[in-house]
Parts: sequence; structure tokens; C-alpha cells
Amino acid sequence: AVRFANGRLERPESLRFTVYQNRDSAHPRKRHRRILVSETERLCYVGHNFGSQVMKCNSLCRYFVGVLDKSSGQMDVYNAEIFNMQPLLSGGGAGSHSCWAALSLGGRVCGRSSRVCVPRGAQGVQSVLCLVQMDLCIEAFGTSKQKRALSSRRMNAVGSDIVSTAVTKAAANVIDAKGVTALMQDVAQDDVQNISAFLPPCHEDADRPEHVYKFEDILSPAEYEALRVPAATLASITTEEMAKRAEERSLCSFVLEELKFLPTDERSRDHKARCLWFLDTLIKFSQQKVVKKKHPVGPDCPHIISKKLVKNFTSLTYNNGSIQNLISASMKAKITAYIIALALHINNFQTDLTVLQNDLKLSESRILDIAKALRLRVSKAKGVPGLENDQNHKLGTLSLPLPTQKAPEGQRKRKKIN
Repeated sequence: AVRFANGRLERPESLRFTVYQNRDSAHPRKRHRRILVSETERLCYVGHNFGSQVMKCNSLCRYFVGVLDKSSGQMDVYNAEIFNMQPLLSGGGAGSHSCWAALSLGGRVCGRSSRVCVPRGAQGVQSVLCLVQMDLCIEAFGTSKQKRALSSRRMNAVGSDIVSTAVTKAAANVIDAKGVTALMQDVAQDDVQNISAFLPPCHEDADRPEHVYKFEDILSPAEYEALRVPAATLASITTEEMAKRAEERSLCSFVLEELKFLPTDERSRDHKARCLWFLDTLIKFSQQKVVKKKHPVGPDCPHIISKKLVKNFTSLTYNNGSIQNLISASMKAKITAYIIALALHINNFQTDLTVLQNDLKLSESRILDIAKALRLRVSKAKGVPGLENDQNHKLGTLSLPLPTQKAPEGQRKRKKIN
């Protein structure tokens, strides 16, 4: 059922209507969207059941159309909607059909706000003509509200052109004044600063390697004390238990290798066992995607450590009506940086990056980028026999003075955009 916003037609029986349906039949809302179009000798009419101009009566009550079969006397009843047909000024003929085609593809004409959203495609030029003609119609016959909206839209378009011109001119002035080389160095420095946000605090003026990344910045005294009980099993582990753990893969390769060289001194042995337990926990934590709020790495983990992991190494996101803790790519990079810093303290500030790379399931370029951001010197070395790629291992060494900070290669090499 239709009604015409500008009055009644003298010969409504001469009109022919075409209905367009949204192509997205799977979408629960879009599949019910309809656009009804018609054309007379002088005007085009468009009506739709969605958007700002939809009639409220369709949501307040239901309408039916009855079709009477005179021969049998029976009536078939069908669901119906009322479409409010609005006049759309167009060039007639092919131009009007182009407007309808544009509407069927997703374009929407809103007379109240003087806004026309036209799609891209073959009908783009003719759709723009419809927009121009509607603007002329609003200037001649529109309400004061429509004319204000039209004026505002035109001013915004002019303002965008002015801003674009000003930005282009300012960019050209900066390039002329500073030079392309200096600008590229600034971009590289920005990349370094972005990565530095996920690194442990770095004390560049330190006089000893152990003071560059302080142990207290990785584990606070309270957290270190909480590791005493869970790390006791590693401090007293036997050769048979290590073989069993290796077979079950309940400990990472880095920790299994370091357990073979536990100090005989009780205090040093306990310290190294605590560091290895926390490093193994970080590696297991990094393999997750969605982190559980309760016992994120198992019930044996002290509460203060679980709280530290969730607070410092996860990102909050909203999904399916609830807040979740995710380990994003940037958070995994942060975990990797802290693992490398802790491994440096365990191994007298030289560690096998390839073993950590395999435990963390990272690419070599990724872990080398993080190691270089940590200001490590990377060298080649032969790894431990029996491990993967034992001939091509990379060693990371922290020594003073620290090397000059550079942007990672993966971010420095950027594709040119033509």
C-alpha cells in the first residue's frame, strides 16, 4: 500500500511500481529492507521501509491486503506495509532509472537532512546528477530547515578542500625545510619509541650490565618471595624427573637445559630455580589467546603472580557482552622482551635467542627485532647438540656501552605506495 507525500494522483491506475530488495538475504535486518519506486510523466517517486523516513505506523500496527476471488467468493489475505512515496527530481528516462539502480545498490536519499549517499559504480555520474537536481529543488521549494542543511553541507565541502590544500602546502614546506632524509630518521625514531613502550625500563647510564635492566623491574621483592614455594620443586629436581618432564614437555627447552647447571650453593640454586619457574610460566602464558580471570596459568601459581600477568601482559576487549583479557601481538612482544631480560640475568647477560624463539613459537626476524630493541649485540653460535637448528643459533649479549638504538628491519622496510 502506498501514499504520496505531495498529494493525490489524478490517475493512480496508470502507475507501474518496481520493488527492490536488499541483496544481503542472510542479514536478519537488511533482508527485510525494500525500496519501492515509480515514475510518472513528470516525476519519480521513491519510498522505503527503512531509514529516517520510515513510517512509524508500520511498527505500531499490522496491515493486510485482501484479494477477493469473485468466482469462488473466497478472499486471500496477505501481509502488507505502507510506503510513503516521496517525489525525487531527476532527468527522467534513463536518469531516473539510474537513481533507482543507485538506491537498489544501497544509496539513500534523505530529504529532511539534505543528504544523499550515492554508491560507487557505473551509475556514479548519473547519481551525482540526481544529487545536483535535488539541491536545486531544495533551493527553490525546500523548507528553511532543508535549506540550512544544504548550506551547511556545502560549507563543509568547501572547508574540507581548504583544509586539504593547507595540509598539502604545510607538508611541502616541512619537506623543503627539513629534508627527506631527516624525516625518514624521525619516522625510524618513532618506530623505536613505539616498541620501547613494551620493553622493561632501560637505564642507559648504568655502569654495569646487571643495572641496565634491573631485576626489581622484572620481579618485585614481594613477587620474588611468592615464588619460593612453587620453585622448590625445580630446585630439588632429579635427573630422572628432568627426563620425565622432557618427555611430557611440561617444561620448555630453555628451562630444561638450564636445570642441568643448577648451582650447588643453596642460595644461588634457589634464586635460579625461582627465575626459571617464572620464565617457564611467562612462556606458557604467552601461548594463550583469551586469558581466564581465575587461575590463568593453573592453580599452583601464586595469586600475586597471576595478578601481575593479567594486569601487565594482557589487553582488555569487549566481546559478546563481556570483557575479556586477550594476549595481542603487541602484548606477546612485551612478554618476549621480559623473558629475554630475565634470561640475561639467568645466563650472565648472554643468552641463546634461538632456544627462546622455538619455545615462544616466534619467527627469527621477530625475536631478533625485539633483541635489538633491547640493545643486545647479536652474534652467531653453535647451539646445544640435539636441539633444533643446533648449527645456526643466535646469541644475544648485553654489554656496555650500549649500541645505538635503531628501528627494527621489519618496520623500516616499507613498501612504496604509488
